[in-house]
Amino acid sequence: MSKDVIIEFKSLSKTYGRGARAVRALRGINLKVYRGEFLAIMGASGSGKSTCLNIMGFLDTPTSGTYIFKDILVNDLTKKELALLRRHYIGFVFQTYNLLERSTALENVELPLIYHGISSKKRRQKAYSALQAVGLAGKEKYLPSQLSGGQQQRVAIARAIVKEPLVLLADEPTGNLDSEMSHEIMKLISELNKKQDITVVLVTHEREMAEYADRIILLKDGVIIKEEKR
Repeated sequence: MSKDVIIEFKSLSKTYGRGARAVRALRGINLKVYRGEFLAIMGASGSGKSTCLNIMGFLDTPTSGTYIFKDILVNDLTKKELALLRRHYIGFVFQTYNLLERSTALENVELPLIYHGISSKKRRQKAYSALQAVGLAGKEKYLPSQLSGGQQQRVAIARAIVKEPLVLLADEPTGNLDSEMSHEIMKLISELNKKQDITVVLVTHEREMAEYADRIILLKDGVIIKEEKR
């Protein structure tokens, strides 16, 4: 694992709403994520872990404090610039697979590459390779309805990695899966982290899933209360 810092929060806070209805989701977080690391952020519902991930992935912005990504001060960027960073550097995996039901596994994985202006032939080659990397060779023409929950999540992971992101952000990726399939998905994410040197940040409330990471951050009420190195 490289010691290069790829993500850094300095006294970062996020508040939703105003006045008596204001909710302080994050309260002065200081956090570094290193290139090639597998970091897990744990916490109960409402702890601020998903807010943390959304800010890392440029889906949300902090109320105060500083976010630095690859030596870029994110606070100063426009919405268009944030979208470009997200498109080129970030892959997302969510609890719900968010697949297009009428598109094949291959077509679902190809989708992000369309926005990168990649030719049809090259898109198809890269999508085949991504599906092979997640263990779905031979399932390219299957529709989501023809795949199990675990296989659908593998398609979602292939879609996230097909553009070769610098960072993979996984928000409760095993939340809809049984125990056996959850471990299969976590082993796959861990393998991608090690073999492809993708930096992974996982959000979960499950200790078993967090233990696949190199480091665990525990959030409570928007504050980091504990850090564990594996």
